[in-house]
Amino acid sequence: MTGWKKLAEEFSRFGYRSLIKRIYQLPNGNLAEFNLIDGGPVVCILPLTSDNRVILAQQFRPGPEKVLMELPAGGVEKDETPEAAARRELLEETGYDGNFQFIGTSFVLGYSTMLRYNFVVTNCRKVQEQKTDEGEFIEVVEMPLVKFRDHLRSGELTNATTGYLGLDFLKLL
Repeated sequence: MTGWKKLAEEFSRFGYRSLIKRIYQLPNGNLAEFNLIDGGPVVCILPLTSDNRVILAQQFRPGPEKVLMELPAGGVEKDETPEAAARRELLEETGYDGNFQFIGTSFVLGYSTMLRYNFVVTNCRKVQEQKTDEGEFIEVVEMPLVKFRDHLRSGELTNATTGYLGLDFLKLL
């Protein structure tokens, strides 16, 4: 798949999101314009208690306009490592902590510059109350592993990649 040549790039900022308009010359010589979501690195966590219950963040998602049960996730702040961001996000969103293991990276979307750092956290236990950001309204749900596998298959989880990678890593698929 060679022959793609980037000819132009234009950035636009909307709140805390940025968009990129890129123009490419395609292998056949034609021009094509693509609009991309620009963003920094993000983290996503598959947290499990010692009895294999998955900790989920139930929250409203504006894209699908519905409440979803998601894996804890968030952005990596400036001067923060992905592991520090994962620890912070899990603690803020759920109040849980545990044994962190980095399991790899994945692309967020084919039309995005964002890279996701995936973590598994085992032996999770609640250590504090949630400390969510303004505008975050999260209900913590503990779901048995058997039900979580069904949840992954349902299509009602925007960060399913981390779920599958994590369960595969733990040999729990």
